[in-house]
Amino acid sequence: MTVTTLDPKSALVVIDLQNGVMAVPGDPYTTGDVLTRTVELADAFRSRGLPVVLVRVTFAADGSDRTPGRTDTPSPGYTPPACWDHVVDALTGHDQDITVTKRNWSAFYGTDLDMQLRRRGVTQIVLTGVATSIGVESTARAAHEHGYHVTVATDAVTDSDGAAHRNSVEKIFPRIAETGTSSDILTVLDRTHS
Repeated sequence: MTVTTLDPKSALVVIDLQNGVMAVPGDPYTTGDVLTRTVELADAFRSRGLPVVLVRVTFAADGSDRTPGRTDTPSPGYTPPACWDHVVDALTGHDQDITVTKRNWSAFYGTDLDMQLRRRGVTQIVLTGVATSIGVESTARAAHEHGYHVTVATDAVTDSDGAAHRNSVEKIFPRIAETGTSSDILTVLDRTHS
């Protein structure tokens, strides 16, 4: 489904655009391209008085607060850069923004995201960020289950695995969200929130 409208109380929810995630190559879009498009969307939302939520993931140094459970594929090992869990500077410095810290894939589970959105009357979220098939998809699913209208900016999300990105965009998101490019979303935003 393409983007048809944005509710009067919509919020931009940015998933994991932080130093450590930005260091990982993206496919099909670079993380730099995703950041550029997200900054443009964030500026447009802020200028209309609409909430911007910056979601970051972090864990204790010893990993003791990571989500437990057995998996067939462990998380890929890499040494994160210093300040890996800090939201990138291009998105920070706006006092009205909401920051949510998560310790698993979804921005809803174990956080105050739902409360932050509901207390502001938000009924729709627009998602950007990394990784499409992990944090973005998990958050989109949870938002849908919480009764929010969901829109995904398909060129403002990326993954380390292009096939996983395509699966989310082509198979999963159309069942739970409207999708469109960041340009499509800005056009609808101009039309519905002038």
